[in-house]
Order: sequence, then structure tokens, then C-alpha cells
Amino acid sequence: MADAVDRGFTVTELASLAQPIAVTRETTAAFVGRALRGPLNDPVLVSSVAEFRRRFGEARAPSTLGPAIAQFFEHGGARACVVRVANKARGAMLCLPASGSALVLRAVEPGMTERIRAAVDYDGIDDADVVSFNLTLQRIDPATGLVRDQEIYRGASIDPESDASIVGDLNGSAIARAEPPFPTHRPEPTSGRYASAAPPYVGHAQDGSDGADLTDYDLVGSRRAGTGLFALEGVPRFDLLYLPPGPDRGPGPASLLAAERYCQERGAMLIVDPPAGWNGPEAAVRGIEALDYASPNMLGYFPALIGRDDGKPLRAPGGAVAGLVCKLDRRFGAWQSLDDAEVLFSRRVAPAERLNPGHVATLARAGLNAVVPTGRGGARLAGNVTLARGGAAPRDFASLSIRRLVLAVTAAIADGTRWAVFDGDRETVTERTRAQVAACLEALVDLGALERVRRVVCDLDAAGSGAGRTRSIEIHIAFDPVGSSRPLALTLHQSAAGCRVAATAFGPGATD
Repeated sequence: MADAVDRGFTVTELASLAQPIAVTRETTAAFVGRALRGPLNDPVLVSSVAEFRRRFGEARAPSTLGPAIAQFFEHGGARACVVRVANKARGAMLCLPASGSALVLRAVEPGMTERIRAAVDYDGIDDADVVSFNLTLQRIDPATGLVRDQEIYRGASIDPESDASIVGDLNGSAIARAEPPFPTHRPEPTSGRYASAAPPYVGHAQDGSDGADLTDYDLVGSRRAGTGLFALEGVPRFDLLYLPPGPDRGPGPASLLAAERYCQERGAMLIVDPPAGWNGPEAAVRGIEALDYASPNMLGYFPALIGRDDGKPLRAPGGAVAGLVCKLDRRFGAWQSLDDAEVLFSRRVAPAERLNPGHVATLARAGLNAVVPTGRGGARLAGNVTLARGGAAPRDFASLSIRRLVLAVTAAIADGTRWAVFDGDRETVTERTRAQVAACLEALVDLGALERVRRVVCDLDAAGSGAGRTRSIEIHIAFDPVGSSRPLALTLHQSAAGCRVAATAFGPGATD
């Protein structure tokens, strides 16, 4: 069997002792959309456009996932987690003759550009053995013709009851599966009895298909099945989420609502493109009010982006916004205001409409960041707002920089204090956790993200004893973010099931 494909994510054991909490790290953006080829509902980490194309194919219509990734890396992104979804896509099929019937193989990864081939030989198989054979599977790069992946099954059996059954073995293949009806005879050699005869490979009897345009059901998927958005369950952490639009329209309200709720659950921001029907800032304000979005985990903007040279709309402008936010984080930190930072869009893009200062203020009150030109021929984001728009979240979460600061802080503390749930030293765990969290927050003061740390308190609860013990720890923190007129207080409830975060009230006299 071939080794599993490296998706770019690793799982590591928790350290037994408290380690310093990392307050800065590279921002990861997640993209869920349609591609020409590649694994379905399986997150893959890519760090360049070339890496994306090797795994998912060229950026061709009707998919906008490729253009979104290209804009992301052009504008400063460094880590993209890609989830390919499809609507009734089909894998390529090939048939290996087997004494009047055939062993039918179907490509695991659907798509019209997926190229697989197979060869059969009897090298090393005893002459008296009439059920065993060797199978070689290969995935071919359609652009270069080079072998990208290969699996070799030696001594495979056509007997379904055998431990070496090819049908069972192929259930773990990353290239192809066997399809019923299964033959009762082993497949014939593709050329000669032995591999030394340089067997030619059998290609497709039927090409694959990319399927139809995506629906909200495809984008949202199923938590139980781990499809669509919920394929990201396998990703330890991501910070931004973007659903590239289809050929005719963006994601529907159902998929955006599901994505926003999932971002709240995972501590991420959802980037929302302006619909094509928003012609002018007044229409944008009316449009966002009609959509009734009110979430601190949504980042909206207006107007859309166009190519500076040809004036054509960018096919997936949110990819550029995601890249710009990642560049902001790397240079200045997630707590930096977009209004203050010298972080610009590429000179190859421009805002689709020109806005005056009054428009920028109007859009900000509606929760939309404005794309405005700069005096040097570039463009930037102005406004520094989320789409909270007076919702149930704390008032300060209408500020994009404060909201992203809180998400970064809570995610870092949640990851860094996970050890405390499992550490056996009950007597010192609270003090060690408190010192760890306090050091993290003081480091953010030094970096200019916080004005002051007001409180760090840890409470430990435990039940049972020995190996059966369960434990949870509550971490209460309060601090003054830079740019805020009042402190923020948060409670993190860390348990074996995960970490829950809630904003809490903070009394001015409750300073630790």
C-alpha cells in the first residue's frame, strides 16, 4: 500500500509541562470551493500558487477557487488551507480485461483533468496460482505527463475472501477503487506475463467529470460526514474563511449563515464579498441591512475589486482581502488597525467605484470596510470594522482590530493551556497556568497590543481520582486593548472536550 498523502497538517502530543504561549504566528486562511481535480472534502495546506496547481489543477472557469488562491498569495498570504467540494463530480474509469469480464477501477479524485492508469503482471506469481497478480496504479500530471503518485499491490488476489483481496486493498487507495460487479477471474497481464516485459499501462475507458455548479448544500456539507465546511474539523486552527463565488453568483444566505456560525465556533473571521447588485455606497448600506448580517466574526467590504488594466471584475476578490489581512498580521500584528497600517493591495487591482470620505464613514457605520485609492496609485482597506452592527456581542467587537486581537489571544491561550486539563500535579497547576497566561498578556503589552493587564485568575475543578479523574480549568482575564475606551473581560473554560470562551462583565474595582 502507498503511504498516505501529506496534507500539511501534523498532530503532536501535548507537552507535560507548561510552555510559553506563542503570542504571534503565521495567519492561516481556509478556502472551500470547486477545483478541477484533487481530494474531495480533505483539507490540504498549500504555501504557493504552484503548489495549489500541482494538487488541484489550473485556475480555469467555472471554478473561482484557483483565482482566489492566486489573489491570496499575490497580496501577502503565506498559508492557505484548501478544501475542494463538488456537486455530482465523477472520477475517471478504466477497465482491466479479466477472461471475458473486467476489473473496473474508478478514480478516487473526480474531475475531467484527473489522469490515472494501471498495469498488471504476474511477476513472482507461482504458475499454479490462478487468482493472484500484481497491480501498479499511477496518477499522471495532465500538464507534464509525469507520474505524480504511484501505488503497487504485489500478490493481490481476486478472491474476495482472501486477506490479499484487491477489492479490500483498494479501499485504502488514494488513486482508485474497485467497482462492482467484481470479476471472478484475475485481470489479464497488460503486456506479457512478467513486469520485466515493460508492461504498457491501460488508460481511461471513461473520462471524469467536474460535476455541476456548487449549491449551498455542497458548501455547508455535513459535520457527521466531515464534508464541506466541516472538513475543516481536521484542521487544528485557521483564522480566516472564504467561500469563493460561483460563476454567476456568490454563496447563498444559507451557506454564509452556516459559515458564520462555524467561524464563531472556531474563532475565525468570515470574509464576505459585496454582491454584484450593490451599485454605489447607498445601495451597499441598504443591501447589508436587508441581509441582516450582525456578527463580529464577519468582515465585509465595498466596493468590489477590478483589474487596473482591463477594468474587469476580479473573479474572487475576497482572496485578495484575505491575503492583505495576513500581510497586516505578519508586519504589524492582528491587533493593528487596517486604517493605520501601510498595507496596500497590489497595483494590478483597483476599487470598482470611487468613494469620498463621507461614503467611507457611512459604510463603516453599516459595518463595511471601504476600498479606497491611495495617493501612490494603489488601494487599501479603510474602516477597520466587523459586521457586528450593534448585535449581541460586546460593543468593542465592532472594531475589527479589537475583535481579531481577542480571537488571537483566546486561541493562543486555549492552545497553550491545554496541558492543564491533563496534568496530574493538582497542587501547582493553577499557579503555573496563571503565570503562563500572565506572561502571554504582558508580552502583548510589550508588543503594543494591550495598554494594561488587569486580571488573570485560574480556578481548577476536578472530579474522580487517579486515571478516572476529569478536570476543567477556568481562566478569567481582563485587559485594556489599545484603542479601546474600556477593559475587556473574558472567561475561558478549558476541559477535555475543548475550550469555550465567553465575554464577561468587568467591574472597575476588580483588578488583580
